[in-house]
Amino acid sequence: MPRIIIEQDGSTWIAKFSNPPEGYMDNQTVEEFSALLDDVDKSETVRAVILTGNDPDVFIRHFDVSSLLATSQKMAARDLKFSIDRPVPENNVHVCYRRMEEMSVIFIAAINGSAMGGGFEMVLACDFRLVKQGPYDLGLPEINIGILAGAGGTQRLTRLIGQAKAMEMELLGRTISPDEAVSYGVAMECVDGNVVARALQIALKLAEKSPRASGHIKKLIKGVGDWGFEEGLANERTLFCDLMIDPRGLADMEKMLEGTNDIRDPEESAASRRPGGSK
Repeated sequence: MPRIIIEQDGSTWIAKFSNPPEGYMDNQTVEEFSALLDDVDKSETVRAVILTGNDPDVFIRHFDVSSLLATSQKMAARDLKFSIDRPVPENNVHVCYRRMEEMSVIFIAAINGSAMGGGFEMVLACDFRLVKQGPYDLGLPEINIGILAGAGGTQRLTRLIGQAKAMEMELLGRTISPDEAVSYGVAMECVDGNVVARALQIALKLAEKSPRASGHIKKLIKGVGDWGFEEGLANERTLFCDLMIDPRGLADMEKMLEGTNDIRDPEESAASRRPGGSK
């Protein structure tokens, strides 16, 4: 049976993970996800992809440990040795998470339940993370079974929340609640209700923005951990100028001067969030 169910809502695609009976991720899930990214890459209309779980209370519980153990046994039987002096090449899951970050399309994790291990690593590769309120486990507790997060978890989580919190979560094998995910800086919002509906609201707002500007901003923010400060500033200057000559940028700036547009988003401005919504 398919591991991913795809729905479309305008320029937004919704990918729902269905991994019965326990909500585990496996090699078939990764293959289908890679195919989904291929389709996203080819599309000229998709602006955002929402990732969520199809089954109640589980996003992706974690990668199937029976599959990991089978691979471990084969490697041990061959007496393989590993050292960071001889880096192991990427496999399909590593490529998928890197592609998510490199695409100009925005990925929104609508975390509707527990997400640990490989599922949580997928969440970390997203651009927005919303989590549903509930008794759910989130994190990278692989140390509890003698391994570590191997699909970017140690690197992405540390860049996101800093060394102290990453050490706490990963060395102690501690999972966090949805409320803690927000306080730690993992998620932007805890939703009391339909988390996919909230993700669709955000996707609709994104669809109103310049797609070229969205892609450039994502590229610059994602690159902060990889570039030196001066290189980042140079890249910012260059992409700023690229948008200055983009037809959408020219049109939007002209509309502002004509009084039909504003640099503030009417729903997201600080003024609109004050009591009474006064400007």
